[in-house]
Amino acid sequence: MPVSRAVRAHAFAKINLGLRVLGTRPDGYHELRTTFQSIALHDTLVFTRVSGPFRIECADPACPTDRTNLVWRAAETMWRLARRRGPIRDLVVTIQKRIPVQGGLGGGSSDAATTLRALSVMWRLSLDEPTLQRLALRLGADVPYFLEGGTVLGLERGDLLFPLIDIPPSWVVIVVSDFGVSTKEAFGWFDRMRRTPGVRRPVQGILGLRFRDLGNDLEAPVSVHHPEIGMSVRRLRRAGAVHAAMTGSGSTVFGVFESRESAVRAAEILGGRRCRTIVTRTLTRRECQALAAK
Repeated sequence: MPVSRAVRAHAFAKINLGLRVLGTRPDGYHELRTTFQSIALHDTLVFTRVSGPFRIECADPACPTDRTNLVWRAAETMWRLARRRGPIRDLVVTIQKRIPVQGGLGGGSSDAATTLRALSVMWRLSLDEPTLQRLALRLGADVPYFLEGGTVLGLERGDLLFPLIDIPPSWVVIVVSDFGVSTKEAFGWFDRMRRTPGVRRPVQGILGLRFRDLGNDLEAPVSVHHPEIGMSVRRLRRAGAVHAAMTGSGSTVFGVFESRESAVRAAEILGGRRCRTIVTRTLTRRECQALAAK
């Protein structure tokens, strides 16, 4: 059976339905409790066998195409597992970027997880799921989640995963700001706020759809520096969202709606000069796996 010349795959974004920062670990990272949720917004990656040096192609100038892109590191990992000599070559990865960069939606991590799966198939490595998970963890704490998909509880650095029953199908409005927030900055602001006398970590309630442990502990400190984030969360709630919050370390904000019509109306209300809106939907674990290679 010949090796596939090209593989096409989707890399789905995520939102954090809840994100609690429980403390600082001995290794310097933060102890987290988060609930990941897949959404239909996705990048499309095409892996093509072409003679010559390895390269990544992407029309989005915000997406790096050098070794700083996790796709490059993932490809190198699979190249070594295939026991091929020298630098990686004879492969082009084309990324059709739809997930905003540096927005807390996990686009880079999702692309990396998709690269592991796609090259495992393309190069006929026949890797089992535990092996893929171990490889994913070496690339980043969020990467293993994207091999799972759906609704998942993440503990420790967010990399100890416990699949949950998928939430009921819902529509999601993504509010994308015209600025990014680095993960390092967001956690630094959180740590400083936590140490400030008289400032306490915000306590947020449980809202609709049987969600648990909702709210994002990074939202308040990030909003101090970028008030637009807190404003967008409040506007989404006023527009009828059953839950709204910043996702990850920001800068993207999301609102969960029970119908497509209500989501579209909210997106129209929130769209403006300094932000754009995307209407998408949640995906179950099964849907993620079924749609990934279509």
